[in-house]
Amino acid sequence: MEASRAQLEAMETEGGAMTVRNLADFYELPDRDIFAKTRPFWEFTEELKEAGQFFYRRTLVDGSANRTRIFDPLTGKVREMVMMASNNYLGLTTHPKVVEAGIKAQEKYGAGSGSVSLLAGTLDLHRELEERLARFKGCEDAIVFPTGYSTNVGCVSGLLRKGDVAINDRLNHASLIDGCKLSGADIRTFRHNDMKSLGALLEKCDEEYNGKLIIVDGVFSMDGDIAPLPEILALARNHGARVMIDEAHATGVIGEHGRGTPEHWHLEGQIDLVAGTLSKGLGGIGGFVASTKEVVNYLRFFGRSYMFSTSLPPAVSASLIAALEVIETEPELRQRLWDNIRYFTGRLRELGFDLGNAETAIVPVIVGDDTKVQLMCREMHQAGIFLNPVAYPAVPKRLARLRLSLMATHTKEDLDQTLDALERVGRKYGVI
Repeated sequence: MEASRAQLEAMETEGGAMTVRNLADFYELPDRDIFAKTRPFWEFTEELKEAGQFFYRRTLVDGSANRTRIFDPLTGKVREMVMMASNNYLGLTTHPKVVEAGIKAQEKYGAGSGSVSLLAGTLDLHRELEERLARFKGCEDAIVFPTGYSTNVGCVSGLLRKGDVAINDRLNHASLIDGCKLSGADIRTFRHNDMKSLGALLEKCDEEYNGKLIIVDGVFSMDGDIAPLPEILALARNHGARVMIDEAHATGVIGEHGRGTPEHWHLEGQIDLVAGTLSKGLGGIGGFVASTKEVVNYLRFFGRSYMFSTSLPPAVSASLIAALEVIETEPELRQRLWDNIRYFTGRLRELGFDLGNAETAIVPVIVGDDTKVQLMCREMHQAGIFLNPVAYPAVPKRLARLRLSLMATHTKEDLDQTLDALERVGRKYGVI
């Protein structure tokens, strides 16, 4: 256990609580017992809880709305908070039409689908959902996976092989990187949204590899900025590469009709692989890949996380179909979301906060210091604002931040209460 003690000694004590620069300190603790690393990490998290600095798995007792009740770990009581940490951008998790569709499907089909999709687990609801997603994304066909994570893992590992190369933006979601690792292909990264870096990398890869797949987030999950898709697509075509875009935080949010990044850039139907989750703007769970009918058919048999997973429950599938209908028929939801984005980010920048290049519903308040982030999060929690602390390795070192997410259902009162609290703690800790 010498390695474990050495790691623990690297931790600091500040404000009476043990803090750690990053979770990676507990990732590699060599020992003959694979459980050895779990004990110091348990002790660390327990000390954080005792010090009131543990802000993970706070338990909601209501649905995910602009204001929700939680069981407060600091007081041991239920309290209402302004929810600024949900990815429920359009408020569809509690939309009456979405909820009603799920209830009716549960009554008709039961609680589950009973099998994997390729065998006995494909309901008419699943086919309808896939057809609607394909149309919504301007593609020939779509395949639905049980989660967003399994979508990226299954798609990338299903298509890439040894001798191919996956070319990733360095800020891509972890699920994309995991899919690349499982594929056996080589992995290369380029600087975030840097087209010179991507171009130079493609030049190096032209003669060395067979297939080339450029992978980017449409909207980046920790920074809230948008991938420069026209330039990426042009480079891909010049170098014989395919393009995959993860629309997790773009679907329902950007584009004239909420169809995501390709619509935002007027490139619908031109992107090789349009993937995404169904758990954010659409308010449910699951994921999808939209592409040509040949690619989708191939993924049904070679995307292992699809082939070996039971299909989505009927209630979820029906709710997602209803969510797509709401996005298409109630554009005022997206308008309210963008009104909130412009107001909230505008005020934060006026106050002097660093939001990086944020331009969507994800609002990173960049602090830089991990300890300050934890202390600020505690004070925001005490002020009734539920937001997320984010540090390395989720974001690069020295870019620790408070991460907020805006929803169409946030009221001006919600936003002003959050802004007032942020201004107070920002001044206290020298962030503004």
